Amino acid sequence: MRTIPLAVTAVASTLLLTACSGSGSSSSSSDGKNGSACSFDGVAVQVGPASTAPSAGDTGEVPVSLTNQSKPCTLNGFAGASLEGGGTKVALATQQGAKAQKLKLAKGDAASFTITYVRGKAGDKLSLAATKLVITLPGGSDSASYKWSYGPVQGKTSVSDSDASVSAFTQAGD
Repeated sequence: MRTIPLAVTAVASTLLLTACSGSGSSSSSSDGKNGSACSFDGVAVQVGPASTAPSAGDTGEVPVSLTNQSKPCTLNGFAGASLEGGGTKVALATQQGAKAQKLKLAKGDAASFTITYVRGKAGDKLSLAATKLVITLPGGSDSASYKWSYGPVQGKTSVSDSDASVSAFTQAGD
């Protein structure tokens, strides 16, 4: 497993907090009332910059940050995430031992979660040649899709048993 120096991680974290954009496509369902579940029509989303896994067997991390652009909303639970490629869709598990927390986001507040994955070998029967990441927020039914450009994702025992997981949300900033 290769690691990234702390300085690179710190710079990436800073970029996440300053470079949020709503670049995904979405379908909305929440009305954005005070204290309701956060939805994609009220938040800006930034996927990456990632600490990519350069070779098969290496571990990579893809941070996903959300900045509330609208009325106060709540993140209560884990984000849903799935990877798609070659006609296959694989839902990602939550990180083992991760505990969800309820986060209330006022306008301008940010939160983030991380997708950790093991890079697979291109063309391997256990690797998903992922091209798309689909994210759902807790408490809502809307989703947003983003390009997955971090290489194939290793499966543990099959393509659908992905060696990738989603962390709990953490609040960003003070």
